[in-house]
Amino acid sequence: MALEKELAVFQQKLPEFLAEHSGQYVLIHGDEVVDFFMSYEDAIKAGYSRFGLESFLVKHVEVVEQVHFISRLLEPIV
Repeated sequence: MALEKELAVFQQKLPEFLAEHSGQYVLIHGDEVVDFFMSYEDAIKAGYSRFGLESFLVKHVEVVEQVHFISRLLEPIV
């Protein structure tokens, strides 16, 4: 599964992140917690700048994760 390692690191360290970085965005690559950012855009830019097209995770550090429903609003092909 893509980003399995990064998600495991995030879940393991979430209590620590919440204590020090609540509301920020964390950049994780493999087992490495790279840095924290005030905006999603800054974290994404740093990830692409440092890792190029390699996979990395940017996740919002929050107590309750917001769920976003996104629909493509496409008509089924018959």
